[in-house]
Amino acid sequence: MPTALWIAHVDVTDAEAYGRYATGAGPAIAAHGGVFLARGGRYVQLEGNERARNVVARFPSLEAAVACYHSPDYQAALAHAKGASVRDLMVVEELGD
Repeated sequence: MPTALWIAHVDVTDAEAYGRYATGAGPAIAAHGGVFLARGGRYVQLEGNERARNVVARFPSLEAAVACYHSPDYQAALAHAKGASVRDLMVVEELGD
């Protein structure tokens, strides 16, 4: 089964509230097998809409990533991000071997 990438592009509008989101989201992502590959590091915007924060996590499968998003722990964390950020989030399946 192919792994999947959780890709988020974020503009944080309330750093304190977004920090509470990050504190809860990290453990929820890890509990579903997610591993961060990039989180807020340097980037170069080549096309499209720029967001100041970019996050990529790898999950064991697309289904695991979607289950994480819908899990009670992640949803509790996400409540802090709503109103504290403008976000685009997608999950994309990686190419199989």
